[in-house]
Amino acid sequence: MPLMKDLRRLFPFFRPYRRQVITGLVLVIVSTAITSVIPWLLRQGIDAMRAGAPLSVAWTVAGAIVGTALIAGGMRYQMRNLMNGVSRRIEYDLRNDLFVHLETLDASYFARTRTGDIMARLTNDLGAVRMAAGPAIMYFVNTIASGIFALAFMLRIDPVLTMLALVPMLALPVITVRMGSAIHKRFDAVQEHFSTLTTHAQENLTGARIVRAYRQEAAEIERFGRLNDEYLSRNMSLVRLYGTMNPVFSLLAGLGAAVVIGLGGALVIRGTISVGSFVAFGLYLGLLTWPLIALGWVINLFQRGAASMARLIEILDARSNIVSTGLERVHFAPAVSGRSIEFRDVGFHYPTAAGREPRWILRHLSFVVPAGATLGVVGATGSGKSALMDLIPRLHDPQEGQILIDGVPIRDVSLSELRNEIGFVQQESVLFSDTIGANLAYGSADPQSVTWAAGAAQMDSTIASFPGGYDTMLGERGINLSGGQKQRASLARALARKPAIVLLDDALSAVDTHTEAAILSQLRTALAGRTAVIASHRVSSIRHANRIIVLADGQIVEEGRHDELMLAEGRYWSLLRRQQLVESIESDDTDALAGGSADES
Repeated sequence: MPLMKDLRRLFPFFRPYRRQVITGLVLVIVSTAITSVIPWLLRQGIDAMRAGAPLSVAWTVAGAIVGTALIAGGMRYQMRNLMNGVSRRIEYDLRNDLFVHLETLDASYFARTRTGDIMARLTNDLGAVRMAAGPAIMYFVNTIASGIFALAFMLRIDPVLTMLALVPMLALPVITVRMGSAIHKRFDAVQEHFSTLTTHAQENLTGARIVRAYRQEAAEIERFGRLNDEYLSRNMSLVRLYGTMNPVFSLLAGLGAAVVIGLGGALVIRGTISVGSFVAFGLYLGLLTWPLIALGWVINLFQRGAASMARLIEILDARSNIVSTGLERVHFAPAVSGRSIEFRDVGFHYPTAAGREPRWILRHLSFVVPAGATLGVVGATGSGKSALMDLIPRLHDPQEGQILIDGVPIRDVSLSELRNEIGFVQQESVLFSDTIGANLAYGSADPQSVTWAAGAAQMDSTIASFPGGYDTMLGERGINLSGGQKQRASLARALARKPAIVLLDDALSAVDTHTEAAILSQLRTALAGRTAVIASHRVSSIRHANRIIVLADGQIVEEGRHDELMLAEGRYWSLLRRQQLVESIESDDTDALAGGSADES
């Protein structure tokens, strides 16, 4: 059964709380049993009074009913406390497991999975699973227990009347199975569309500047409205189905009540059963009817929980292509002056659909960076610079060849140990909603290292100008910093760890040439004794490197020192000349604008 197949994955989460669950379910059954005694007590009181018993008997019965109700109520409070508490703890554990698992997945998973979809599953779907893990189980057991106890007392009063009252309910299993399956499909469709809606909202919030810059507010509002209309439509389709379930169950229960009133009344008139028995039978039928009505709601909770659990399982079952087995026995020796890096005939392409020819990003790439040296990587956009950088900390693994650090293949070293050796500044500077100091210390850097790194990245004067200094709070993704400030903050964060290897992937693209020159001057001192790989489209960023490689179509087309490459007048020389020409034109344009402003004044 698909429903149980998906919900079965919740069983391990119940294990730590099995005592609470067992206690809670026992309280459900016992409280239901006690509640079912109340109509029987009422029957005894009515028949006793009709037989002429003194008033004291009525008061005794009334007291017994009140006492029974109080005991049952106390038990029901405790059962809800236990079962709902367990469901909250399971939700807590499942959310932690999901987050921990997401932290192990590689970049390719997040490249093909929308952030909004993940957020929807961690919120909306998790809530639906919690309802199935607690309230649904509690009310399901309550429903079954109420039905059994009510049926037992009804059979004691009159078996024939009981069977006739149950005839209209024979259709219940068929209706339950058919409608439950339809609820599962429609709820799954609702959750899928909620992911799309969440993704759209998340992209608009993170890209608010672009939306405003292109004056697309109205278009995005219209698009969101269409998505929201579709979400409403799918929800209404689910509501109509669920709304049909309860009336159908109520109709079946009502037909049973009609049988009781008609035939039961006739039995009272004939004297076959007493008035007290007739009243008690009606109450027991009510106790039986309510579970049947509630059964539709319970099934709905299970179906929703199963649909949502299936979506969470997709995350839990996702596997990273970059794995650290924990069985690696190779370790790096203590670093003296950085660590050497070697690429041996490396080839890499991003994952492609089955049957499609891969597009190679890097091919037959071989080079060596001695320990403590700096390698410059330059090339046009799309030449493979970023892919090369991503392979060193194993954000991706190459399909061909081998990468070694200090002569050790990086796949033979644990991911934790490998990445502990590396400080990485990527093209996109990502900062967290925390203080600037906490962002720079990310990775357990000490305060002295943070201050030193901020100076090396030319970020110290900027931080000093903030009202709170290092305690200044940054907005989401560092939105209250300029592009250049974010890049300098990311550079300081990487340097603060004082790693053996520093990777800079176009890390200074957003700063002006004057600031770049100042940073590079400080950086040469900061990188002393460390191995560095600097990828940039600006030749000025890598001209002082010990060795430079020029990439084109994922292959090395030139390599050497700056002076050697300039004398060769090849691709490197051509690239530098082109950049100098662009800078000269931009400088002339700036001077012209400044002159025009002076003339106007």
